[in-house]
Parts: sequence; C-alpha cells; structure tokens
Amino acid sequence: MCSLKERANSDTLHPIYHFTAPAGWLNDPNGLILWRGEHHIFYQYNPQGAFVGTRYWGHAKSNDLVHWEHLPIALSPGKGTYDNDGCWSGCAVDNNSVPTIIYTGIMPEVQCIAFGDQELVSWEKYFNNPVIKSPPNDYTVTGFRDPCVWKEDDTWYMILGSGIKGIGGAVLLYESKDILRWRYMHPLFIGEKEKTGEVWECPDLFPLGNKYILLISTLRRNLYFVGNYIGHKFYPEKQGMLDMGNLYMAARSMLDSSGRRIVFGWIREARSSPMQIASGWSGAFSLPRTISIDKRENLIMKPIPELKGLRSEPKRYENIQIKTDTPMQLEDVRGDSLEIVADFCPVQAEELGIKIRCSPNLEEQTLITYKQKKNMLEINNSNSSLSLEADRGTQGGILGLGKNKRLKLHVFLDKSIVEVFANDQICLTNRIYPTRGDSIKVSIFTKKGIAKLLSLDSWEIKSIWL
Repeated sequence: MCSLKERANSDTLHPIYHFTAPAGWLNDPNGLILWRGEHHIFYQYNPQGAFVGTRYWGHAKSNDLVHWEHLPIALSPGKGTYDNDGCWSGCAVDNNSVPTIIYTGIMPEVQCIAFGDQELVSWEKYFNNPVIKSPPNDYTVTGFRDPCVWKEDDTWYMILGSGIKGIGGAVLLYESKDILRWRYMHPLFIGEKEKTGEVWECPDLFPLGNKYILLISTLRRNLYFVGNYIGHKFYPEKQGMLDMGNLYMAARSMLDSSGRRIVFGWIREARSSPMQIASGWSGAFSLPRTISIDKRENLIMKPIPELKGLRSEPKRYENIQIKTDTPMQLEDVRGDSLEIVADFCPVQAEELGIKIRCSPNLEEQTLITYKQKKNMLEINNSNSSLSLEADRGTQGGILGLGKNKRLKLHVFLDKSIVEVFANDQICLTNRIYPTRGDSIKVSIFTKKGIAKLLSLDSWEIKSIWL
C-alpha cells in the first residue's frame, strides 16, 4: 500500500509551487518569523491523514520565501493535558533572543507557551502552562483562541480572536511584562454580528504606512480593517477583503529582512472529504503577498517578485483584437502550472477574460472573467471538472476600473489552485480539479463586444521543492 506521502506526490492535482505539508492535513499558517536571516513558517497540521483530526504544529524554513525545507514537527498534543485535543493556532516571537511560541491549547481553549532552541527545531512547553486559563468574566464569549503577540517598549501585548454572544466578533487585548503572566485589559475592537459574524479568528494587528491594519477571519472570509491604534484600542476607518473568494482564510503576516509586510493565507479544498483522504493531502498556502497602503487607505497586494525565479519557457503576445463571442486559443500557451500576465483594454465588451485548463472540446474549462457593466471579476469553475466530487460555482468581487481604464490580470495556475491578482487592487483565489490530462489549453475571450489584448506574457513555473 502506498504511504501518505507517496499518495500526495502522485496526485496530479497536487500543487508544485504553493506551499503544502509533506502529506496529510494543513490549515492555518502560524508563527511566521524571521530568525537568524531565515524565514520560518509553522502551520496547523495533521500528519495522520488528509482530514481535520488533532492538530500539531508543522514547520518549514526558507531563505527566499519561495523554496522551502520541511523541518521536524514543532508542537505535538500532550495526552491528558491542557492541549490534549490539539495545539491550535498562534504566533512566534523573539523573546530576548529566546524563540517563543504562543498558541491555543484545546481542552478547553487556553493560551500556552513553548520555548525553542536557537535552530527552532527543538521546543519545550512552559512548565506552568496554560498562561491564560479562561476568557474574561465580562462577557459570554463565542471563541477564545489564536494569539497574536508583540512588544511595545518593555511591555508585551496579546490579542485573541473571540466574540461576544449576541453582539459580534471581537478581539480581546492582554498585557504582560514577562510574557508569562498576563492581565486582561479590554476589547481591542468589537464588530457587529450582522455584518461580520459572531466569532472572529486569527487576528493580526500591525502598522502599515501611517495606519494600522487588523486582519481577522470570519464567515469563511478574510477581512482587513484600516484604522488607528490609539490608547490600546483600534478605531477602524475602512474595511475590505484580503481575497474575494471564500477559500482563502486565516491570513497571518510577517516582516521580512527588508521591512516588507508579507502575508500568507490558507487555501481550503473544494472537493469532497473522501477525495482529500484518498489523495493523501489537503490544504495549501497562498503565494506570499506583499501588502502596502495607498493614499486612499486601500491595500495594494502583489505577489513577491522573488517568484519570478521560478519562470521558464516564456511566451508573448501583443496587440490582438479579440472578436466578440469568438474565443482565441493561445497555441503556444498550455500547461497546468503557469503564470500569465495579461493587459486588456475592455473597449465595448460586456465580458472578457482568460480561459485556463481547457480540454480540446471544452468539456473542462475554467473562466476568469471581468464583467464590465457590473465592475466584477469572477472565477467560474462550474465546468472545471467532470468529477462529481468537486465543488462548482463562481467566486468574485468588485473591481472598479473606472471608465476607459485597462484590466491587468496576473494569474497563477498551480494544478488545482487558481490565484489571480487584478490591478493590484483585489486578489481572487479558487480551486479546480480537472480530470482530463489534456485539460491544459488557454484562450482569451469576449462576450457582446470587442476588446483588445495589449500584451500577454506567460511562463511555465518550476517546482519550489529542491
């Protein structure tokens, strides 16, 4: 019988340049940290199989945020203890040159600490765990997990994902002088149940430009708030989505050695649990994105430029008029691991875009479509797979080009992952599961009007695993 890893590696839908666990289940990114010049990433992991199960902390490191080396499991549940049912999400910090993980133990939700060696390979849990044993008595909370910790002057601060029953999602704030003994302060920020759900997960607070950004996961969406952090409270001014799809969640950020703010998110699966288990793997991370903020307090999101090192076999098209309702196949562009950068002028077309992973007779195809009248960008996977085990539907969101502006699509196709960056304004991620080996063709199209392709560059993308 094939091992879990052998099954995962033999799956033709397994990504080759998005980060995945060696095999088994992966969800939230945890503990992103730059340590001794190397980027470390931890993650929620079930090494027993491609199902939720009891969570461990997987671990990997990278010199360039692109190529990764798997390291031994960092945290494992302790039988009959505060983390008997799992070591859930959290963060990692430099605690006076001691690498320190702060995480949620499940039995029930409590906050715990572990200390690492200088290679971040061996971890020892704090003997007096848990360091926070229960939520504050002020409210009936809907959650109490996923710590994010930072230091201001000589004081440590921790925020936790939570919610107040009947009111809305919330982020709770704690403080500590020694990272071991914590005092509850107050809610950092409380949302509205009707708008952003009753429980928030995976909070992340950080400065960006002259503002602060708060990330939270809720209702299968990853939201960001732009605002001010004053008097240890957060005051939002603008709200948006890190990704317009509902398969991108649990985003966490880090600063790299050059001071860039880098974000990773968990990309969920969209095929049945039996199919995930049979394939030996589940879940991937999004490509690392740099985020910055413009004058209107909108987030600008781009794939890190280091990814260009994976490119091979370049192809280019220029100045092509796309006839209405007559898709044009790009004969030189084909494959299941591609990067495509396309610059369109929509002209009069009501819809235009790119079809990827097309079979010869279009039994399988995935549409990336811009709908000009609605200012909507969508990924439609209704016909992406002949398998009845794959989810179908459309993911999308508003992309305001304005009148006579160009549409710039930056598309990453990685076997079963489609990740699109549009005009640096929005990101849109979806999953596809083609069954045919010849579903590798690419075409451009319009509906109800002509459009112009100003340029299109494509590359085949190499694996990140050395």
